[in-house]
Amino acid sequence: MKPVGILGGMGPEATILLMQKVLKAVPARDDSEHVPLIVHQNPQVPSRIAALIDGGGTDPGPVLAGMARDLNAAGAQALAMPCNTAHHYAPAVKGATGLPFLNMIDLTATALVASGARRIGMLASPATRLVGVFDESFAEHGLQPVWTQDEDAMLAMIRAVKAGKGQDDTGPEMAAQAQHLLECGADHLLIACTELSLLTAYLPKSAPWFDSLDCLTTAIVDFAKTAVP
Repeated sequence: MKPVGILGGMGPEATILLMQKVLKAVPARDDSEHVPLIVHQNPQVPSRIAALIDGGGTDPGPVLAGMARDLNAAGAQALAMPCNTAHHYAPAVKGATGLPFLNMIDLTATALVASGARRIGMLASPATRLVGVFDESFAEHGLQPVWTQDEDAMLAMIRAVKAGKGQDDTGPEMAAQAQHLLECGADHLLIACTELSLLTAYLPKSAPWFDSLDCLTTAIVDFAKTAVP
């Protein structure tokens, strides 16, 4: 299999969750049959929230570009980044090397369309709305995002997950936000923040939902299995 480089640490637990998902996605009979991942677990990437919401943070782009170069030098044959908001800096990542970039945003939009989704309830950082992370891909696929009317509560929940709060503390807000988006007309829910991928047990049982991290997992496994030219 071909190795995939992971720009991780945003946050660290979400990166570990991606690794677990990739591990479970392969019915391996031995260690050698699993996907080789080269993981750059860098929690020191400047805060996307500080840069995009608070407006006073350091630009994460140069750090992410440096991570991409490190992964290239380590032998990665493609790059993936398990952070939706950080895809605002995807041009910096793609421009740093000649490696293929498995774009989680585009992969997610394609999966949503294939499912028949049209109005997407966004369980996401407010930063993704502010800078339009999903706008281009959604427009190309005829998808309409539905955003929460209480972004402060959404952001507080994400920050609580990053701070290590347990699911008993953060799960009820996840359930409330999901129900609110459905009441606002969403026909599908989308977990578009990898911190919230840790809280899927709190989604309404009857609501169809997607997780962008699952879309990225599938792409990583598919790329790793493709024959080397």
